[in-house]
Amino acid sequence: MKRSCVADVLANDSSKVLVKGWVHNINCVGKIAFVHLRDRTGIIQIVADESMVRDLRLEMSIEVTGNRVVNGKAPSGVEIHAEAVRILGTVYYDMLPFGINRKRINASLDTQLDHRTVSLRPARSRAIFRVQQEIEEAFRSYFREHGFTQIHTPKIISSATEGGSEMFTVDFFGRRAFLAQSPQFYKQMMVGAGFERVFEIGHAYRAELHNTWRHLSEYVSMDVEMGFIESYEDLMDIEEGYINYLFRHLKSACAAELEMFGVSLPDSVEIPRLPLAEAQRIVLEKYGRRSPLSGLDAEGEKLFSEYMKNEYGTDFVFLTKYPASKRPMYTMPDPENPELTQSFDLIYKGLEITTGSQRIHDYEMLKSNMEKFGLDPENFRFYLDSFRYGMPPHGGFAIGLERITMKLLDLDNIREATLFPRDIKRLEP
Repeated sequence: MKRSCVADVLANDSSKVLVKGWVHNINCVGKIAFVHLRDRTGIIQIVADESMVRDLRLEMSIEVTGNRVVNGKAPSGVEIHAEAVRILGTVYYDMLPFGINRKRINASLDTQLDHRTVSLRPARSRAIFRVQQEIEEAFRSYFREHGFTQIHTPKIISSATEGGSEMFTVDFFGRRAFLAQSPQFYKQMMVGAGFERVFEIGHAYRAELHNTWRHLSEYVSMDVEMGFIESYEDLMDIEEGYINYLFRHLKSACAAELEMFGVSLPDSVEIPRLPLAEAQRIVLEKYGRRSPLSGLDAEGEKLFSEYMKNEYGTDFVFLTKYPASKRPMYTMPDPENPELTQSFDLIYKGLEITTGSQRIHDYEMLKSNMEKFGLDPENFRFYLDSFRYGMPPHGGFAIGLERITMKLLDLDNIREATLFPRDIKRLEP
């Protein structure tokens, strides 16, 4: 007999069925046993003779053959009356690291991450990654529909993308190399190579000495680069379009998961755009908090988002015109004030989830800016040379996949939105 998933058994009116999954719960009442079987699609009640389940333990993987019966008293309204129960995979624990057959796991996040494959078994934990999958799927679909080509760029590189020091070094056959902070140079080069519009979904690496709820050493970056733009406003326009596309997609594809987390998405989003200096002024005047020159700090982002929510009813805001001294050397200066840049961050529910800008596309201007930042252009020759052959006006941005997942589902820690987190303290599992 062919296996049926729990969701199929609940939905279809078949009589005899075969299901496979894990033992989620066992409750014996006299000579009758009620076993909850869990698979990737849901949980169903198995009714069996007590003698058939004597050797079962929680989290064993089993196979059950029996008859589908409608029963309004069963948890899902349908149950299986077992004719045979077979153990497929036994267990070897003395005690589970924590209970996983309740609505929430009663264990610290560190303990859950130490036993990651166990903590992912509850439906709520896996639902996070179902939503994350659809965030990525919507990103891919939206940008392909808008003429973008998906690319894959190297993650072992010869020079620092941002010109900074927060890099993981790699021994590349006796040469010093680095893990890529982003695909920045390569996605710009692909615009100039004739693709015009490109996107990438790939891992990025930051050797930042942070151990907070919002930082990871390895994360997934959803990158976009777009040629022949008029200004950086074009970039914010297309990202706003993606956010609206994403919300429509999730309301259709992940309705059950959104309900599980109590999340209600708006029908449409219009994202305000404010200069950083204006946001800093508001945070100072309204909350008495001074901001660093580079932008809003974590608390400032949170306070300003509260202000935007209260005053404008939005969870989003684009902050623009960041100082040139605090942005990478390839960022286009603002034509009205060269001390500022045509750059932006997208803040969502108090957290920066996107950084973007128009880039410098003129060879001599880019070379000069490298020198202004104290960088040797010869160290970036492979990148810089591509600008000698007619690079169009262009720009782009990157969205942190784990960050947008965390904020969309109102999670407390970015590690909850990461299958196997890597941070300053965690290299396993």
